[in-house]
Amino acid sequence: MTDVSTTDSIDDLGPVDYLVVEFPAGASNFTGEMATELVALVDAGTIRVIDVMLLAKDADGNIDVMELSDVGELGELRKIEAELAEMLAEEDVAHLAAAMEPGSTAGVLIWENLWAAPFASAARRSGGQLIANGRIPIQAILAAIEADQADEATNTEGA
Repeated sequence: MTDVSTTDSIDDLGPVDYLVVEFPAGASNFTGEMATELVALVDAGTIRVIDVMLLAKDADGNIDVMELSDVGELGELRKIEAELAEMLAEEDVAHLAAAMEPGSTAGVLIWENLWAAPFASAARRSGGQLIANGRIPIQAILAAIEADQADEATNTEGA
């Protein structure tokens, strides 16, 4: 895995995404399963981790920001920690933290989609540019599936 700053060419980069996972006060159960899955994605060449940070918001709304290198025991994450770039600006962190509930902690992950890099490069070489992207929340997908199943059941009963 290489750092984004040492990539041969910016034209070779795949799309970059981020996610924030919040853990309400008293509800986090860090078993190491998330680290195992993240390392598996890196090892498979699916993603390149660009940045990981941890945010903690106390009851008064104060934010403590920790980079992965600030965490004592990294376990499996040790192999990706050495190559991370600090990508988020202070204002980005403040914006993310504003969405957090007091007393909660959150993990922020920024990654490059290596699986999509060849397609993204081909699109750029062809003169294309990404003008929009997004995510469909899993809850919306599940709701759509349930609605379809309910419609099918209604149509089957009425036939």
